[in-house]
Amino acid sequence: MKTNVKIILFSVFSILLIFSSCKKELGCMDPYALNYNPEAKKDDGSCIDIINGCTDVLALNYNIEANVLDESCLYAYDIAQGIWNIDPDCEELSIPVIGTISLDDQLPESIEVQGAGDNSLFIDIDGTQVTGDIDNMGNITVNPQTVQIDPGLGFPLDVEIEGDGNVSLDNTGNMNLKYSFEIPVVGSYSVDCSVGLSK
Repeated sequence: MKTNVKIILFSVFSILLIFSSCKKELGCMDPYALNYNPEAKKDDGSCIDIINGCTDVLALNYNIEANVLDESCLYAYDIAQGIWNIDPDCEELSIPVIGTISLDDQLPESIEVQGAGDNSLFIDIDGTQVTGDIDNMGNITVNPQTVQIDPGLGFPLDVEIEGDGNVSLDNTGNMNLKYSFEIPVVGSYSVDCSVGLSK
C-alpha cells in the first residue's frame, strides 16, 4: 500500500513538473523595446518603443512622450545668459522746453545677461545693472528697482525700472519694460519699451 501511495505521489509530482515546464512566460520579446524581457517565451504585445528625449520636467524642452533621457535638455536659465542683440521700440517722450526724447537712441545695441544662481539674473544695460528672475518656462520678471540712467538729457537720473518678458529655445525673446523718473522742476514721466531679443 505504501508503495502505491509513493507511486501515485511521484506520478502527480511528475505531471505537475511537466506542466509547469511547458508553461511559457509572457512578455516583450523585442530586444529593441524599452521593456524587453529576455526570459519571455511568448510575446504578449506589451512592447514599448524607446523614445529618446528630455525627460526633465524642469527643462524648457521637456518631452512628455520621451521615456529615455538623452543629453538634449535645455534650461531657460542657461539660455538667458550671454550677449543679446536688442531691438527697442520705446514710446517717445515730449518734455516741455527740452523737446522730444527717444529712449531707443539711448539704449545700446546689445546687453549682457549673467546668472546669479537660484534663477536670478544680472542684466547689464550699457554699464547699468538691472536684476531679474527667470522661471523654468523662460518667463522673466524684473521687479521694480531704481537705477541711474541718462534718458537723453545729458545727465543721469534715478530711474525706476520694472517689467517682464521671456526667452525661447530658438534664442529669441522679448522684454516689456517701464521706465519712470522725475526731472527736477519739470515733472514726472514714464516710458514703456518693448524690446526684441536675439542671439
